[in-house]
Amino acid sequence: MSNINETLESLMTVDGAMCVALVDSGSGMLLGKAGSGMDLDIAAAATTELVRAKLNTMKALGLNDSIDDMLITLTTQYHVIRPLAATPQVFIYFALDRSKANLALARLKTIQADANFVL
Repeated sequence: MSNINETLESLMTVDGAMCVALVDSGSGMLLGKAGSGMDLDIAAAATTELVRAKLNTMKALGLNDSIDDMLITLTTQYHVIRPLAATPQVFIYFALDRSKANLALARLKTIQADANFVL
């Protein structure tokens, strides 16, 4: 668990970071979380549905591919969703304040965090 907590806390050092979670898309439940600003239990469950919908759409289209990341840009926030390369059923959910964050840097840091998780 310390690996999960340490990696999530490292993402919280990114400018504009609000909160971050590691989510099991099989159940929609949190494996770890850091930060504040929203109910991460609700965000994890709802984002799980989004990831499942995209995977179902890819399957329906006959795409033999995988998701690198999903980006959602809101008026005031960025949300970065990244399935882990080693365990695609688990994803990182990272919410950032759009006025303070650099989206490119947030994506790079999320990629680095992906490589650090040991489950």
